[in-house]
Amino acid sequence: MALQHKFTRLKRIISGYKSCLVAFSGGVDSAFLLKACSLVLPREDILAVTAVSATYPKDELRKAKDLAKNIGVRLKVIKTAELDNEEFIENSVSRCYFCKKELFSKLNAIARRSKLKFVLDASNISDKSDYRPGNIAKQELKIKSPLLEAGLSKEDICKLSKLLGLPSWNKPALACLASRIPYGIRITPGLLRRIDQAEAYLIGLGFRQVRLRHYNGLCRIEVEKNHLNRLLRNRQAIVEKLKDLGYNYITLDLEGYRTGSLNEVINEKSIS
Repeated sequence: MALQHKFTRLKRIISGYKSCLVAFSGGVDSAFLLKACSLVLPREDILAVTAVSATYPKDELRKAKDLAKNIGVRLKVIKTAELDNEEFIENSVSRCYFCKKELFSKLNAIARRSKLKFVLDASNISDKSDYRPGNIAKQELKIKSPLLEAGLSKEDICKLSKLLGLPSWNKPALACLASRIPYGIRITPGLLRRIDQAEAYLIGLGFRQVRLRHYNGLCRIEVEKNHLNRLLRNRQAIVEKLKDLGYNYITLDLEGYRTGSLNEVINEKSIS
């Protein structure tokens, strides 16, 4: 399907909603979805909501606010409480379900109060390649995914975002900080804060796409493959910083950054 045809289809889908609340992380996908909504629906019939908690990288809120302002849509910032849920913090393979249930339940309540007909998320067809138990919560709470319905991939979204002049078109992928913690290791605010600080330090060194995977006293760093040598050149400073943050062993993943690398160990039996 041609790119412009997919975009036309997306706008037709959004037009049918009449009004909507957009789950807005400030990433490439949700920024594109919000922009598409603004091209189709009256601005007063759109609300972007950014959910903040210890699982959301600290520096991202400012960027999300700037993006929403750039698009011209009102933004509401809320707090979610997934860390109050023992089922979330015990970090089973179903962790994402409990996080998304907390988020989408709050978004549905805001949409009802605001008299907005639908809650939208920015899932797309590229997400189908990874294990995402949060999709169950999305289905239960009747969240709409127009990018997925229109057949748009991550590559499509980046191309269209660039055509629309969105500054987020090539922004590094976002993900919940809990996704850095292997299943079975309990999630705590302090641990999330340590991961956030470590990744912020690495980004400050100029690495564009970073994941710091946590294994108690050991961490595994993922950067883009073309940046592996650069990371090694900064080895001593990185080791010192991450040891200061509490890691005894600092390792580099030679496969480089990839989405959902902690899900590579999941098998059919473990998620049944």
